[in-house]
Amino acid sequence: MSVKLEKVVQKFYDSLEEGKIMGRKCTKCGAMEFPPVYACNSCGCTDLEWTEISGKAKMHSIVMPAALSSKPEYKALGQYAYGEVELEEGSRLNAVVRGISRKKRKELLDKLPVSCHAAIYQRDGYKTVVFDLDEDQ
Repeated sequence: MSVKLEKVVQKFYDSLEEGKIMGRKCTKCGAMEFPPVYACNSCGCTDLEWTEISGKAKMHSIVMPAALSSKPEYKALGQYAYGEVELEEGSRLNAVVRGISRKKRKELLDKLPVSCHAAIYQRDGYKTVVFDLDEDQ
């Protein structure tokens, strides 16, 4: 990896290189933090341990990229949207979800939340996490 990273995210990106998606679990209240952070967002505890996440998730909203929110580096993804995703472990985040066209968005809106799963995506110089709709969607 060619980017200098802070300690809290170094383990995250190193794990992506190994094919694992990691979050940080609070040792005090058990909340899962993803993406990784220094302190628990639920109780403020700074004692968190690295834990591999399942990648199973539900997408609760869909926003199509527009001129100002579209990122040129995501062109290789094909069709995608942004969505609020909730991991099986409990964390909620805004994420990129692949495989969503404007037509597919219309089909999915009445079905929300829909199942999706995390996937490791190779960007320029590093890997990151995106989500894919489950096949039954």
